[in-house]
Amino acid sequence: MISMYTKQEIILRKYREGASQRSISRELGISRKTVKKYIDAYERLLSKSKVRESAMGEYLSKAPEYQVNNRGKRKLTREVQEIIDNLLEENRVKLMEGMHKQMLKKRDIQEELSRRGYKIGYTTVCNYIRGKERKGTKKESYIRQTYQPGERCEFDWGEVRITIGDKPERFRMSVFTSAYSNYRYADLYRREDTLSFKQAHVTFFSHVGGSFKETLYDNTRVAVARFTGRQEKEPTEALLQLRGYYHFTHRFCNAYRGNEKGHVERSVEYIRRKAFGIKNKFDTLEEAREHLEKIVDEINGTTQQLTGKTAKELFEEEKKYLWPAPVPMACSESREFRVDKYATISYGTNRYSVPEGLVGKFVTGSIYSNKLEIYYENTLVGVHSRSYGKYQWIINIEHYLDTFKRKPGALKGSVALARSSYLKELYEKFFRSTPREFIEMLHYCHRHQVSGESLEESVGRLLDRNPKNITVEMITALLGNKPAKGTDFLPEDNETVIRAKEQLQRLSQIF
Repeated sequence: MISMYTKQEIILRKYREGASQRSISRELGISRKTVKKYIDAYERLLSKSKVRESAMGEYLSKAPEYQVNNRGKRKLTREVQEIIDNLLEENRVKLMEGMHKQMLKKRDIQEELSRRGYKIGYTTVCNYIRGKERKGTKKESYIRQTYQPGERCEFDWGEVRITIGDKPERFRMSVFTSAYSNYRYADLYRREDTLSFKQAHVTFFSHVGGSFKETLYDNTRVAVARFTGRQEKEPTEALLQLRGYYHFTHRFCNAYRGNEKGHVERSVEYIRRKAFGIKNKFDTLEEAREHLEKIVDEINGTTQQLTGKTAKELFEEEKKYLWPAPVPMACSESREFRVDKYATISYGTNRYSVPEGLVGKFVTGSIYSNKLEIYYENTLVGVHSRSYGKYQWIINIEHYLDTFKRKPGALKGSVALARSSYLKELYEKFFRSTPREFIEMLHYCHRHQVSGESLEESVGRLLDRNPKNITVEMITALLGNKPAKGTDFLPEDNETVIRAKEQLQRLSQIF
């Protein structure tokens, strides 16, 4: 097809410059028949028009047109179309019979046509099939909704991939969005399980100070227990506990209808991109959660185009319509365990230590999303951070002090010592040849409830003064911080008193 410029040049050169058809064809590089066609069309228009100037202007300002509606398809003949239709019908039958993995793709259909001797391109086949698919479907229309303050909140999960330390990990991000104010809240969890689901709600309701009238969910397995019909869904026990405790109703959106909870669908993508699109490496999970909280706070402080207000300002108006939140609901799972010969209990392929005196006895574990609390006869005997790894040993060395006192040689290669990098370094550097003294120091810290931070601080002070010689007596004396006159009640000639005074004197010289 020639351009409108070429069409104008043909007419202008013919009637203004008096050029011949042959010269116009040669100068413009087009066929002489094409030149003749446009000159004849122009002359026919002039013969029919009474005003020569208006006819000329109309013809020169109109782009060339080609009649293509009646042009037949040279490759996609009716016979080829029938073959493609038959193959598509076979696909439909296979889908109904559960043989969807054996359905033909567009490339398979094109290759089958080639095998039958039809030379037809892949693009032509795709365009024909796509056209048939469009004819059988209608575009869906949507109705914009308006919401009252405190009426509805939407919840959803999203996957986040970040690096903690040097290890890439996957986390689940819980996201809540108010339908009225578009106020957002997000947090990170290791798994999308029942405990995390409950904890996410408890944390959110505590954050906003109340609960909304209705919370909307998709068909996640932690919210839907089972389908009782085409549209009916039975909520999980966890969801029933939450709605009963916080006084809200729930609703499930239809399958594959993310538009029904469009606020939170967009929020998951938006928050994930804003929070972790640029920065995705953190030293700890807590650092990542603090970063997420900061970014969400900035998002809530951004002015919205439709309202001219921030989500924080709108939520302050909405807050008075929420149902007041009670004391946070306890989110834990209770389970009974039997202590094995290693003084550990097994949960989720991981082992957690308990005091060594409980070997062979039954204990009760309260399992939270981030920790385990272990009770024996209603007395708390151990607390551990929950591990989401596999086949890990989570050991508190204080649980084995009596055994180490009887078997000091077992300390060197024990898992209990290996789990504490600081204690292992301290042992290897100063107490490798005197394990009993090291165990006595651990006993002292356990009896006097000395924290690991206090122990590390005291050892650090000693290392600053005398980095080559550290003894248990120095550490316990510094931790106890007892004056020398505290031993006046002992006899003057007592050997213990004499040694203690000598030790205190050496310490005073150091400091």
